[in-house]
Amino acid sequence: MNKKIIFITGGTRSGKSSFALQKAMKLQGKRAYIATAEALDEEMEERIKKHKKDRGNDWDTYEEPLKIPGVLKKIESQYAVIVLDCLTLWLSNLLHSNKNAEEEIESFCNSLSTIHGSLFIVSNEVGMGIVPENELARKFRDLAGIINQKVARASDEVFMVVAGIPVKIKG
Repeated sequence: MNKKIIFITGGTRSGKSSFALQKAMKLQGKRAYIATAEALDEEMEERIKKHKKDRGNDWDTYEEPLKIPGVLKKIESQYAVIVLDCLTLWLSNLLHSNKNAEEEIESFCNSLSTIHGSLFIVSNEVGMGIVPENELARKFRDLAGIINQKVARASDEVFMVVAGIPVKIKG
């Protein structure tokens, strides 16, 4: 397996996940999808169902809202292709669970060096708008920017998806 990390960022509903799946489907080998979303309401439940339908049966799915480094460590040697969708939902889950988000981010970034196959990482670009009015939202925005920078540095390729159009930034 060739090691390659591909980071895909962009705004909400920009087409990031679809682009990641399209690129991943072009690669040979066994595929895994790590979903960080939790179905806490009907709307999110529908989104998750749509994503599962879009992927089809060619994927093994792991739903994990918090322990992403552990899941990667456990499964990465079994798959040629892994899509992790998405970092910012994972970060939100961490902040709401009162875990030490900074430590978890470091653990995740350190786990990237052990990847053997192709890892597609999807994240939202949240720092291009107004400054949030509350402390938790500002912390989320700041940590999202930090993790996106760290992952982009560790990645072989970086794309930003804007209105469904992927723009290659690195690689």
